[in-house]
Amino acid sequence: MSRPSFVLAASLVVLAATGLTGCANVGAFNAGILTQVELSEPNYKVVATGVSGESKASYLIGVSFSNGAQSGSLSLFRLDGTGALYKEALENLWAAFEAEHGSPEGRRLALANVRYDASTRNFLVYNDVALSIRADIVEFTDE
Repeated sequence: MSRPSFVLAASLVVLAATGLTGCANVGAFNAGILTQVELSEPNYKVVATGVSGESKASYLIGVSFSNGAQSGSLSLFRLDGTGALYKEALENLWAAFEAEHGSPEGRRLALANVRYDASTRNFLVYNDVALSIRADIVEFTDE
């Protein structure tokens, strides 16, 4: 077997082994305007400001990263968390809203001024990633 073929075969074996034994998560919170809403009339009220939700995951032997709208980890073993950082952070945001302002069910609510912060820590064998989503919540009062 020639050297380039051997290097290619070895690379494919390492890639396959890593893919079968490791764990990875990558997430992005890319918010877009799905509906156009005119806020020039007094048909809404701000019911909560600065509501936040957090999530965290920790891993063994790997690296965590955060770059703009993306955060994630490429590691061999997950120690804590589900890896669904954005989903968990939004669920925790709504749970925090419900604890203070009542159930969101049946209400016409929207998130406004959505902001997020991500942090990572990378040590030799341990890494983690934490995500926080913060938003104001608007309730529409007029049909």
